[in-house]
Parts: sequence; structure tokens; C-alpha cells
Amino acid sequence: MPKIINYKMLINGQWTTSSDKSSFDSINPSTGKVWCRVPEATTGDVDKAVSAAYHAFTEGPWPKMTPTERGKCLHRLAYLLSENSEHLGRIESIDTGKMLKETKWQAKYISQFFDFFAGCADKISGETLPIDKPDLFVFTKREPLGVVAAIVPWNSQLFLVAVKMGPALAAGNTIVLKASEHASAAMLEFGKLIEKSGIPPGVVNIITGHGEPCGKLLTSHPNVSRVSFTGGPNAARNVITNSANNFAQVSLELGGKSPIIVFNDANLESAVNASIAGIFGASGQSCVAGSRLYLQNEIAEAFLEKIVEQAKTIVIGDPLAEETQMGPLCTVKQLEHIENQIFIAEQEGAKILCGGKKLADSPGLYFEPTILSCPRQNLKIVDTELFGPVLSVIMFNTEEEVVKLANDTKHGLAAGIFTRDSARSLRMSNAIRAGIIWINTYRVVSPIAEFGGFKQSGFGRESGFQAIYDYTKPKTIWMNTSDEVISNPFVMR
Repeated sequence: MPKIINYKMLINGQWTTSSDKSSFDSINPSTGKVWCRVPEATTGDVDKAVSAAYHAFTEGPWPKMTPTERGKCLHRLAYLLSENSEHLGRIESIDTGKMLKETKWQAKYISQFFDFFAGCADKISGETLPIDKPDLFVFTKREPLGVVAAIVPWNSQLFLVAVKMGPALAAGNTIVLKASEHASAAMLEFGKLIEKSGIPPGVVNIITGHGEPCGKLLTSHPNVSRVSFTGGPNAARNVITNSANNFAQVSLELGGKSPIIVFNDANLESAVNASIAGIFGASGQSCVAGSRLYLQNEIAEAFLEKIVEQAKTIVIGDPLAEETQMGPLCTVKQLEHIENQIFIAEQEGAKILCGGKKLADSPGLYFEPTILSCPRQNLKIVDTELFGPVLSVIMFNTEEEVVKLANDTKHGLAAGIFTRDSARSLRMSNAIRAGIIWINTYRVVSPIAEFGGFKQSGFGRESGFQAIYDYTKPKTIWMNTSDEVISNPFVMR
């Protein structure tokens, strides 16, 4: 029997267990067995981590570094991440069930995010204001916020660490990262690279634990200036409530129920492949999963024939194996939620075209690639995030009709539009209420492009140069250039 790994948290440059020695098990979803144990942070541990970050922000070498020096630290971290991408990817695959070919690629690619933000570090600038007062020189500068609390889910933790930690550190902040209780190992392994990068102790702290008490105290701590959260809507509501205690700035990147819209003039082969990638890539465990498929009637039959045939050939198995195309779900709760929602959908009139059940004779949390034909928009499953490999299909006739259908949701994270008509693609991208629009492609990211949603998919943006400024606050400086005595002190100038 393989030895169970015991991980530690990173607080103030030291690897430590929880103060009361408590821990919790992490399950390998492909086997259903415990493979590692992770510390359960106490309130005291959370306070130590925030205090360490606050001290590192106000004292020590970090605030004395120039922006260029901070950028060099991030460049070194990017290099280390790239060099260790396969190891980090393997750990993430074991812990989450995501395919190794994707996790190791992602770990390597996100090094470019750190490189991007490293290059941004000494490009942060204020402005000179053309003030309407004589003899006054007025300018602004941008300063870091302070301690950032970053809370990330299990499904894309290294990517989400990069889009939060990269701009936060480039701007001069310090950070406390809370790993998901469902899969913490990859983030803790990533923490081992921090020391080698030249980033001083206390600047980056990594804690592990559940929402209570770990997440609650972190998001309400008086020394936390910003909370960057990615996760579900219920936890997000708690974050907003908690942040009322410290008036911290909050950004939320939440779930989605993203539509993929295929018009009759689309390249069907390309649209099928994109739809497969959008819902069955990462086993559908992605906030931008294209889980609603809208097909124009003229091509619906041909499209469904192609996508069902392809879905049935998807290789399900060990996420570490090269031939595997789809791995397991991460948690038992997910699997049970999916099974329940499919049952309800069938009761409401949905027809299973393929899949629809747990993989037989497997100890792991494997679920078949599933496609449902939905007779109408108001089925519960159409606007319920499943976080799994389940695609709901609805037909449409006109552009106006599908705009209404696509926007008939509480979510608004992403959308895919497939058409050869360039004018239509622009009309649709303007009409669809979502933060990310992919035209004739899907599931593409870059450090240069902003990322975030509308409606209940959250607010605030990750990535892009603007993210740097989101982790700063402006300071306005007024300088009197006149040698004359200030006039009447009782009259505002």
C-alpha cells in the first residue's frame, strides 16, 4: 500500500502543521482511496498567516524592493514553475482526477502569467492632473492595498493562483492563499517554489482548511484589505457578509452555465470539436464549461449525430495515462448532484442521447459523457450548474430567439458562437450577456486577456494589465508651487 503523504502549511516562510495538529484526508478520485493528509488550520493559524503577511507588507525587504526587483522575483518563480510543471501536474492529477496531459500543460503555461505580471510590475503609473487652480502641481501615484486573501477552488488551482497572486505581488501586496479543502496538494507543492524564487518570507502564505473556521476568519480579518474569491455562489455570499467586518475590497469569480450557439452556416466539424472540449474537457469541471448547446434547426440532426457518436468514443480512465481523454469527478457530492439533476430532467421530459450514469464496475468517481435533448428552456437542468460532463441541447429557429434563450439565465460567465457570418458574430457578441465571448472557438485563455462574468457569475476581472490596477489604490498629491502666503484660511481654495 502506498505511503500516505503528510503535507504542511506555509506560514511566514516556515512549513508547519496546524497548531492543534489536526488534519483531514484527501481522496484520490480515480481510486477512491486516501493518498495524503492536509493540515486543518485553526483560527490561530489563520491569524498567524495574516499577521505574517501584514508584517511583510509593512516591514522587512518586500516594501523596500523596487517594482523592477519584485518583477525579477516573479520571473524566477515563472521559470521554476515551468521547470517543475510535470511534477506539479502529476500531483494535481492525483488529487483532483484531472488528466495529467492537461494539468502539466496548464502548470507550464501559467508560468507565462507570472512572466506577464512580472513585466507589468514596473509599468504601474499615476498621472499628472491639469488642475483648475493656479500655482498648484497635482499628481497621482498608485500604491498597493496591503494583505490580499485569495481563496481558490480545487478545479484549476494553479491557474487561479497565478491570476490572483501574479498581479497582487507585482503591485507590491502580500498574500494569504487558502487552498480548497477538496484538493490542496498542488498548491502546497507550488509553495515549495516560493522560497527558491527570492520572494521574502511572509509575502506568500498558504493555509489549508474548511470554510469554518478557516475561510470565515480569513475573509473577515481586520488586516485583510482585499478578498479575491473563486468558487460557488453560497460561499461567495458568506465572503461578502464576512468582508463587511473589515470593509475589504471583494472580487468574485463564480460559476457559469455557458451557452454554445451553433448557426446553420457554421463549420460543423469545428463546432462539434469545440462543444466536446467545452463540456467534456476536464470532465466538465470548469466554470466556463459550455453546458448549454443551442442548435439551429437546419443543422441540429446532423450535429447531434456527430457529437453523440464522438462522445461515445471518449476514453475514460486513469487521469495519469496518456490515452485517457476524460478522468473522474473530484468529489462524491458532485456525482450525487449530477445523478439527481439528470433524474429530475428525465422526469421533466429530457431525453438521454448518450451516457447518463456512473461508470459501471469502477471504484473511482467516473461519470459517462452525457448529452440530454431538452424539449424546452425551463427544465431545471438548463440553468443549474452541474460541474460535470453533462450537456443540455435545445433547438432554435432565429437569431432573435436564441439571444433570448442564451440570456435566460442567472449566470453570465462565457459563451461560444459558431457562424461564418462576421456581422452576425458581432451582433451576437454584443447581445449575449456574458463576460467572455468566444467566436468559432472555445476554452481559450491568455494572461493578456481579462477574465470574469456578469450577473451571478461574479464581478471584478482577472488577468490583463488592468488586474494590476485592481490591486492598487490611487493617492492624490497636491503641491503648492507659489512662495506667496496662503490667503484667507477660512475659505476653501
